[in-house]
Amino acid sequence: MAIRYYLSIPDSGALRAAGDFAFRSQGAEGLAAELQAALREDGLFQRWRATQEDPDAVDPALGATDPAATVRGEQHDLKIDLIAVTSIPGAILKQRLRLLAGNGWQLRDVTNA
Repeated sequence: MAIRYYLSIPDSGALRAAGDFAFRSQGAEGLAAELQAALREDGLFQRWRATQEDPDAVDPALGATDPAATVRGEQHDLKIDLIAVTSIPGAILKQRLRLLAGNGWQLRDVTNA
């Protein structure tokens, strides 16, 4: 079952400090595209997994993907709102957002899609 996540990034300028896996884009469309790719494909997971002390011990369930995931973004000055629709479990979505945005994001609401 797909869930709709309403996300907010209050200061898009601070995202580059999120670490090695941080968003590269600054605008709403670019961030939405990057998050959508992180949900649809396992590239971000594979890059993160390779940095772990024992990559083979990482739970493969953390690499879940949803080829039908969609993300759209809206720019409001420095603030960006993202709406992600995906069947990926919330805990995995949050882990990917922490990799991409560090602590620079907020979960505003969750609804059935």
